[in-house]
Amino acid sequence: MFVHIIDEEVSLKLMDVNDAEKLFSLTDQSRQHLREWLPWLDFTTKQEDTKSFIEGCLRAHAENKSLNAVILYKGELAGTAGFNQINWSNKTAYIGYWLGSEFQGNGIMTKVAGALTDLAFEEYGLNKVEIRAAVMNSKSRSIPERLGFVHEGTIRQAEWLYDHFVDHAVYGMLAEEWNQN
Repeated sequence: MFVHIIDEEVSLKLMDVNDAEKLFSLTDQSRQHLREWLPWLDFTTKQEDTKSFIEGCLRAHAENKSLNAVILYKGELAGTAGFNQINWSNKTAYIGYWLGSEFQGNGIMTKVAGALTDLAFEEYGLNKVEIRAAVMNSKSRSIPERLGFVHEGTIRQAEWLYDHFVDHAVYGMLAEEWNQN
């Protein structure tokens, strides 16, 4: 089982079906906050939906296509983060993340995204890490910006959010750049 300790307060643990109840509860408590930027909230209406999501994540991890983990903050489930996709032929990982509203403002996600970037380069031997966020999602965009990722451009109408499209800002970090940080 994948467990990655980042510091004394923050760690990542591979999702498993035993996390479904707590993860769904956190999703439900943060629903209004998350819905502004995440397109899947209307499809996650019961614990079984979260369990199915976790099972899909575990299958993809077993196939070496992704790594989705729960974030533990002081031992409490605080959100999720990981490589939504790993493109082995292009040696690129795509980081995705979200935090429950009560956990924001503690520097958790910056630590997590930095640790995932370390993992991508040092353990997986990848060349590039990408983070994408809606252009207007300043909180999510601040994570790669704090970590020194390069803003590579904007993809117009990249994602459908319930009743409108949003543009995505694309951030990238190359292995050779990360080692200079």
